[in-house]
Amino acid sequence: MARRLTLLLPATARLAQVSLPPALAAALGRADRQRLEPGEQAQLARHFDLLPRGWPAAALTRLLDAGEATTRGHLWLRADPAHLRADINGARLLGVGAQLGLDSSDAQALLPVLQPVFEEAGYVLDAPHPARWYLRLPRGTTLPAFSSPDDALGDDVFEHAAQGSEARRWRALESEVQILLHQHPHNAARVAAGRPAINALWFWGGGELPDTVSSRVPMIYSDDPAVLGAARLGKLQSMHVQAYRQDVEHALVDLRAQRDARVLVHDWLLPALACERAIFDFADGLYVDLRPGQRWRWWRRPLADLSA
Repeated sequence: MARRLTLLLPATARLAQVSLPPALAAALGRADRQRLEPGEQAQLARHFDLLPRGWPAAALTRLLDAGEATTRGHLWLRADPAHLRADINGARLLGVGAQLGLDSSDAQALLPVLQPVFEEAGYVLDAPHPARWYLRLPRGTTLPAFSSPDDALGDDVFEHAAQGSEARRWRALESEVQILLHQHPHNAARVAAGRPAINALWFWGGGELPDTVSSRVPMIYSDDPAVLGAARLGKLQSMHVQAYRQDVEHALVDLRAQRDARVLVHDWLLPALACERAIFDFADGLYVDLRPGQRWRWWRRPLADLSA
């Protein structure tokens, strides 16, 4: 059976410290390579066609958490529990959502004190999933550009502050939320139990549910709730990455969250050479197309460094 495999991969810098096996280096050197638009939305848009365009992560994950009937027709924004740590230069984002070990008790304790703040602004805050909290906004609300947690994690939060005329209102909401969370006894209990305090909300992923989702790849493997939500909306087959089987004829495997570079190289990139066609799509825009006929390009040197 001729297998086709597409791998969604983190930026090539993640693999910089791992030596490429000779067979992989040779194949990469002979492959078709190009530099495409970097970034999460551009990377996902190469494989998922949403109408209207964009990647409204909040609406897509809301569909997964609460169903299409309650998601359709509203504007959504993620407002995920976050942990900031003050340092000499400001404050750093050290954890968001599932990284904080959240359970239903956190939402039960904190939502009642936070919801009136947002109700006054005309928004509804709820948490159908312990690690994914949502704001329902009036349709037509203009949102500033918010950074995703993956982009901001470990950085000074002021480097990722919302900009533009609408940002002032959101900065005021952020400040009010932080004061309420700092004073809440539930956070003292979390710290006493050895867990990080929930001392902020991280806004990101705004948008409405797309009308349609389609993909040229029939089988999707991902641990990203937004990708799984998109697959559900598009009636695409989808499963978590751990369920991947090598006998699937045509699949996309989302490995952007894989932190171990050696696992990426030895468990995914190297075995992919056995496929009839393999696509390596990196988050920084490197796009590699591998086919068996490229082995005759004997004059091309092995690619020792993916950033080259």
